Amino acid sequence: MPLEDGDPVRWRGQQANGEVSGTPRLGGTGDPQPRGTPPPDGSKTEAMAEGWEPGPALGDRDVTPGGDPQQAGQELGRREEALMAELSELVQKVVKSSSWWERHGVDISILACSFLLLPAGFLCLRSAQAIPFLAGVLTLGVVHHTLTVKGSHLASHNALTESKSWGKVWAIFFIELCSAFTAEQATYNHVKIHHGYTNVIGLGDSSTWKLPFLNRYVYMFIAPLAVPIITPLVALDLLRNVEWKAALRTLCCMFLGLYCHYWLLLHVSGFQSPWSALLCMLLTRSLLAHPYIHVNIFQHIGLPMFAADRKPKRIHLMSLGVLNLPRNALLDWSFGHSLISCHVEHHLFPSLSDNMCLKIKPIVSQYLKQKKLPYNEDTYASRLRLFLRRYEELMVHAPPITELVGIQ
Repeated sequence: MPLEDGDPVRWRGQQANGEVSGTPRLGGTGDPQPRGTPPPDGSKTEAMAEGWEPGPALGDRDVTPGGDPQQAGQELGRREEALMAELSELVQKVVKSSSWWERHGVDISILACSFLLLPAGFLCLRSAQAIPFLAGVLTLGVVHHTLTVKGSHLASHNALTESKSWGKVWAIFFIELCSAFTAEQATYNHVKIHHGYTNVIGLGDSSTWKLPFLNRYVYMFIAPLAVPIITPLVALDLLRNVEWKAALRTLCCMFLGLYCHYWLLLHVSGFQSPWSALLCMLLTRSLLAHPYIHVNIFQHIGLPMFAADRKPKRIHLMSLGVLNLPRNALLDWSFGHSLISCHVEHHLFPSLSDNMCLKIKPIVSQYLKQKKLPYNEDTYASRLRLFLRRYEELMVHAPPITELVGIQ
């Protein structure tokens, strides 16, 4: 049946004590899979809100007697596109009325301030006293993650500038020089695949973050320390998929970025041995690696997953499969609002900067709730408890496919 604007989307299954049970199937196989993924305990995840009643799927001929399922599906598609168009119009009005400072200036200033903090960080490491030295490690660690996570993320979406040419320059600078990764593959995997197929099994389901051979405690608390080592190694492997000119440029930028960091530690911070400088590089580059890994899995894994041939339209796909975390001063600065408290808004409007995602957040949340669409929110601590308790189900086994009434 066509989904009316005020009607809630419904899961195929039965909600009981915050858990959803049903008969999810692997696409095309018909084999039964584990019970549906539950919402985070103690969360405010509105994908499981009251009013989501069980009902038959379209595959079970949930249509008016004598009606045409194909025509009903087309009408539903038009209605969902109208919802997205209406929300886009509301957001576009806010964007057009915003100044350049709001659209780009705030986030550029944060990145610029991070660059200005670099000399202080390297100079603090010269001290033989513990407090100044630790201050230097903290400063360089926060700066590194601001440039590599916030800067790279905004650059991959061309959200730092309205010029495509300058956007390409910033992508190379932040992704390759600062992050030691390949810009082409980072942009393709994140923008084209993850955003285009959010929570679609085998495409944008965040499976690249899963290491099923590790136990929960090693994965959640020890493995993140290896991120600075793994990142360039993965980048080198991905260079096989790009043109030789782009591969050569990436190699030069990666080497330049890593060597500059190493050289500054030796000649500015005064490290006496190469191994002590390399150890400090690892320490600063992994300072916020734990929340970086956690955020990437908390906001998608454990939410509804879909088969490629049964995924819902964009507004439902993003509202169902994306979750916001609460605001956090350190993570907001280092990772950006679009990766923390405005992740739903970012997935709906990925070309907007962090500051603009924060500005449209009240509009998006109000609209989705008004239309009785999911608006998922949960705390960092709640998600951490959930993943530690259900690690085998969420991170080791294949996730079950969610079937939604009226969506397929």
